[in-house]
Order: sequence, then C-alpha cells, then structure tokens
Amino acid sequence: MSSKVLAGFFLLSYLCIAKTATLTGNTANAVVEEPEFTDVIENITVAAGRNVKFACSVKNLGSFRIAWMHFEQSAILTVHNHVITRNPRISVSHDKHRTWFLHISNVQEEDKGRYMCQINTATAKTQFGYLHVVVPPNIDDSLSSSDVIVREGSNETLTCKATGFPEPSVKWKRDDNTKISINKTFQVAEWEGDKLELIKISRLHMGAYLCIASNGVPPTVSKRIKVSVDFPPMLWIPHQLVGAPLAYSVTLECFTEAHPSSLNYWTREDGQMIHESRKYHAENILGTPNYKTHMRLTINNIQLSDYGIYKCVAKNPRGETDGTIRLYSAKYQSNLNEIDKSEQKSTSENDSQSIFTDQENGAIKKHYWLPTSIVQIILYVYFR
Repeated sequence: MSSKVLAGFFLLSYLCIAKTATLTGNTANAVVEEPEFTDVIENITVAAGRNVKFACSVKNLGSFRIAWMHFEQSAILTVHNHVITRNPRISVSHDKHRTWFLHISNVQEEDKGRYMCQINTATAKTQFGYLHVVVPPNIDDSLSSSDVIVREGSNETLTCKATGFPEPSVKWKRDDNTKISINKTFQVAEWEGDKLELIKISRLHMGAYLCIASNGVPPTVSKRIKVSVDFPPMLWIPHQLVGAPLAYSVTLECFTEAHPSSLNYWTREDGQMIHESRKYHAENILGTPNYKTHMRLTINNIQLSDYGIYKCVAKNPRGETDGTIRLYSAKYQSNLNEIDKSEQKSTSENDSQSIFTDQENGAIKKHYWLPTSIVQIILYVYFR
C-alpha cells in the first residue's frame, strides 16, 4: 500500500471518527465537552543534527484524534498513534492521551517551518509551533581558494565561500598575526568579506592566511590558505673589501633573498667552484622569513694564492645573480691603543681585538680582527 493511499485511509478514518462523535452526541442529546488545547506549542530553535520534540497538550480528548502535520510541506506526519509519513526520523508518543509529542531525530535544514497539531472536531481545532533550524558554518572547498603561488608584482584574489544558517560572516587574518596590506595604502589586523584582494604582491605578502567563518552557531570554522610569492634572487654584501694577513682565517659574507629557495655557492674569479675542504668551510644559515639566507665562506690558513676575488652566487628558477668580494693582504698591527672604546664593546669577553692596515695604494684603512689562537700569532711573527 503506497504512502499516499495509507495517508488517505487514515485521514478518512480521522474525519469519520469526528463525524461519528458529533452525531452520537446529538442523538443522545447529551452535553459533550469538546476537547481543548491546554497550552500553546512552543517554538523551537535547534542546530542541525540534533533531536527535537513538539508537545501538544489537550483535555477531554475522548474518542477524538490528534494529528500532526508539516504545514509548509502540506504533509500529514502522524494520526493518533500511527506514523503516516515515510520519513524514518519522525515518531509520535503521548502521555496518557493528555500530551502528544512529535519527535524529529537528526534534524535537517529542510525540516524547518510550521508544525500543526490538529484535533478532529467538527470544526477542526489547530495550533502551530515553529521549528527554526540553525546550521553551523561550513567552508565550501570547491568554491574557495587553495594554496597559491604568484609572481612578485602581480595581483591575486583569495576567495572563501561559507554556507550555514544564519548566513555566516567571513573574516581574514594572517596566521602569524602580522597585519594585512590592503591596496598598499593601509594595513589591517582583520579584513571582512568572502574575498581578499592582494594588489601588486610583494614578498612581504608571503605567508599563510586564515579564512574564518562564523554565524553564532558553534563551531566556528577556518581554512588556511598559503600564499607563496616567487621572485629572482637578490644579494646584499655588507663588506666587499676584506683584509686579512697571511696564515690567518677570515670569513666572507653574503645575504640573499629568493623564492623558491636558491642554490647558493661560492666561486673564485675564474668561475672555479669552491668545495668544502680543510681550506674552505661554506655554510648557508636560513633566516626569518625563510626566503632569506646568510651565506658564509671561511678561508683557513690564508696563503698568497688565496688573495683575490671571490663570488657568492644565488640561482633559482626565476633567475640568478652574483656578487664579488675582494680579499686583500693586510698587515698585522699590535697597537691596541688605537681602538676606540665603543669598538672594544663590540668584541666578545674572551677575545682581544687587533688592527690590520691596508697597504694598497698607500692608503691606510683600519680593519678589526679577532685572533683565534696563540699559534696563529706565532706563525704571523715567524713569517713577518
């Protein structure tokens, strides 16, 4: 038997019972108290996925029947003890025929609307209760941005689409809590809206952005979108002229910025690549942000052949660059009285400071060096 036929059968029985009760009352010329509602049906607000029940309280029900209906869907849900709908989430119960409960389990958004409790008197008596269904926010990944890689100087719009009821609000913030640059004109800690426009992107825009959706229904949800900014390597060399005496060690330094991370290495003037050995020790120290790198090349036991040009080189898929540092011979000077007090403060507690002078072209320049061992001083005196 189909659900429509079954519903029709129960509805017909429901109406017939009402008619019979009325006729019986008239035939007997007896005063029959009609059933009445004793309380209103409370409106209910519930989060999707929860269970809910409506209560319909009556008195003097007698042989009359109670029916529950979903008004917006024009659907008969239950008649007395019988469930008419095929929706398995609907059930009915009662408290000794005084209070009739309509149970809805695992509430869905489509369950919202008016629910009618009706008594099948000659002129049907009805009352309504409203079900408000709230839905926690959900971010639709198919309509939202994923991690992106962009070129420096380009524009990018990040999108975050959220669903839920009430309609969620969306805001953006950076994962590291730094401010968001808007149109390069002002900076904000948070930006509201489902779109975030990044104009003329620079490496300073690089990082993770959080899209946060909320509508007052827990839980609040978020999506992490990583923005990577590609740009060719750049170099900064703090000292392009470095002096050091024979038999000593010296460290050359370059600072690079690149994304993706660059391949960093050192060469001599003729392009010969410098490899790790007892003579050379190269290291790359990752900086903050991680697109920065500190390149260091330590040259041990300097000989005459070590003087000259050194190149620090940085390459990535976006380009390459190099910079030069000239290492020249500097004579050791033991006159510590020439050291300024302010310069003395910059040395470590356990090292003494010495001065080298540049003898090239008759010019004299001061260079400060921290001796590494007594043995080196003895070697220097010997070769002098």
